[in-house]
Amino acid sequence: MAEPEFTFELRVCRWAERHWPPEGRERAALVARQLGTKRRRWDTVVVEVDADALARRARFGRRRLDSDLLHVVRHAPDEWAWYRDALPDPGYPWRYVRETIHEADDRGILDVRRRGRRLEIRRRHEYPEWVRRVVAVENKPDLDASAAHDLRPQLERDVALVLADEVWVATRATGDRVEPALLESIPVEAGILTFDGDDAEVAWFPRTLDANAPGTRILERPKGGTYDQSAARFEYVSPEAKREKRLEIAERAYERGWRSYARTMRPDCRYYELRHENETMLPYCAAKERHQTAAECSGRCSKFEPEPPAWRQKGWPIEGGPGKAIRRLLESRRERSRPG
Repeated sequence: MAEPEFTFELRVCRWAERHWPPEGRERAALVARQLGTKRRRWDTVVVEVDADALARRARFGRRRLDSDLLHVVRHAPDEWAWYRDALPDPGYPWRYVRETIHEADDRGILDVRRRGRRLEIRRRHEYPEWVRRVVAVENKPDLDASAAHDLRPQLERDVALVLADEVWVATRATGDRVEPALLESIPVEAGILTFDGDDAEVAWFPRTLDANAPGTRILERPKGGTYDQSAARFEYVSPEAKREKRLEIAERAYERGWRSYARTMRPDCRYYELRHENETMLPYCAAKERHQTAAECSGRCSKFEPEPPAWRQKGWPIEGGPGKAIRRLLESRRERSRPG
């Protein structure tokens, strides 16, 4: 059986963590997977960062700041002020802003006090500009003509919206003199990475997109055909809206990283293993004798068996068994991969 696309995705993430950027210039970056917007989710996301600013970002904790929290902490004043005087109009009811202020207070990232009936806030830390670039990678290990045909509209939308600074396609190397991916009908603005195991080469460099310019969101396009004379539907997206969305994606990448797959799989199954292959630790199912997908590794799997209690005796119940150890290992590796 061919290696699942999920496993290929983890190989791409590990390669990006070790070798980004492909052109060899040293640049600090965070790597995450399965992030994006409600309309588009990218397989792999590389967030290039300012390492010093990222270290200052750590003062806000390991959890992400959502759009509401970002609105509050980025605009909080240096001196005490009534929150409605200090913050720009959020565009939604102020009662939700008050809830966000209390959440920020609970998390220790904002100073809050009451003066009579007034809620006053003060900045605790300045939120740094830690995100430099956002790079999107679409993983298609077997990029044949059919897969390229399905992928092209997605990449065209990515290029038109310009939410990412670069768009790449990662695929398996075939060893042909000219890689088939170069012959497929994917946008020339997208770069192509070909993977031979855990090693990658650039088959085509992408065009750097202007993420600070207005973007075009393609809503609907003609399906083609002799009698189809319909026009494409689209809308413009302002640079400010894109800037906010990029920061939200980066915050989620900061919190999750790419090793968070253990949260949705079942490492507490007796057959779940992590196997070390060329400096990449990949999940493996001993019952099926292969790398499993994230979707099939669940409590609904017919092969699932909980860890025997005897495996957990030494540290039970605080430390847990091998499943808890796997989660701790992946978490520690994620923390070590943070630049700064």
